[in-house]
Amino acid sequence: MMKTLALYGLILTFFFLSGAHSAKITFTNNCPRTIWPGTLALDQKPQLSKTGFELASKASLTLDVQAPWKGQFWARTRCSTNSGKFTCETADCRTGQVTCNGNPAILPASLVEISIAGRGGIDFYDVRLVDGFNLPVSVATRGGTGKCKASSCPANVNAVCPAKLQVKGSDGSVLACKSACIAFNQPQYCCTGPFRPPKSCPPTNYSRIFKQQCPQAYSHATDDQNSSFTCSGAPDYVITFCP
Repeated sequence: MMKTLALYGLILTFFFLSGAHSAKITFTNNCPRTIWPGTLALDQKPQLSKTGFELASKASLTLDVQAPWKGQFWARTRCSTNSGKFTCETADCRTGQVTCNGNPAILPASLVEISIAGRGGIDFYDVRLVDGFNLPVSVATRGGTGKCKASSCPANVNAVCPAKLQVKGSDGSVLACKSACIAFNQPQYCCTGPFRPPKSCPPTNYSRIFKQQCPQAYSHATDDQNSSFTCSGAPDYVITFCP
């Protein structure tokens, strides 16, 4: 009996250390309007059971994730179906459907990145504004051990977005804010060529606008040390749009 219990304990330890566990990710929409979150698995990880879905204001939805897993999450806004084709004015994924089916968001978009049971079995996560902004968003853990701090971008960056970076809707309102890299496609803003990070690509006046509005968010290619968070102990996650 003791040998059986010891063997069972070893099996559990192996599965925990190898990251063979499941996590739950809950999406909550605190925005006043319906949004359409998208999900994307990275590094050849399996796509989740829902790669895109409708989420009404004040509604929540939970998805299961089998570790190890790495991916991105975002929200599409002002979506509609015309002639049978589903499209969104921000962060669309070009499928013509509510589901994204492995397609990334059209930038600019506020991204949440989560790596579950990554290096050493530790989770890594952040709010990413390097590729621009469309909605306020936060990511927080439930359970887990270690620092496990929440990362949040609660500010509406669109309200202070420079004219050269603005994405406007048909009604003239600012729907999203491009990164300088997307807007100008120049090495000093994209950290390419002679401006490769870390030493040759300092923050710019444009990236500082994002950082000032959302200090916890990852807003520049050299910003990962201050804006990437870790958690261990198999936590669950809550992603809140318009926190």
